[in-house]
Amino acid sequence: MGNSIVIETASLALTECESIVIVPERAIQEAGYIKTFTIKDSAYAKHEYHAMAQMAYFQFQDDELDVVEVDSVVTVTSGEEIFELVDGLILCRVEDGSFPIVAHKMQNKKKLLEAAYRYCTRWVRLDI
Repeated sequence: MGNSIVIETASLALTECESIVIVPERAIQEAGYIKTFTIKDSAYAKHEYHAMAQMAYFQFQDDELDVVEVDSVVTVTSGEEIFELVDGLILCRVEDGSFPIVAHKMQNKKKLLEAAYRYCTRWVRLDI
């Protein structure tokens, strides 16, 4: 698998990513639970996270977002770090530039995407 972030469930390897934004359900109330990882140059990472969150939010509003729905724990592995997501969604950017969304069924995807977009926008604005 090499130098990538791997997303999988107990029964299925979903995708390998370069960058990822993890948005657990509780991030709707407290954005501090949002986690980000990248294998790329970290100097520009927060701008990439912002672009990912913005694109996903707008594509969702326009009903153009492809979402892979899951009904079990999702495991994210980045190097030695392992994170398990029991609820919420994950934004990821793959090598070809596309970004699949992995979400637990029955989650309010709109609210989760809004939380990610607000969090990433504030993060970028702190440095401007």
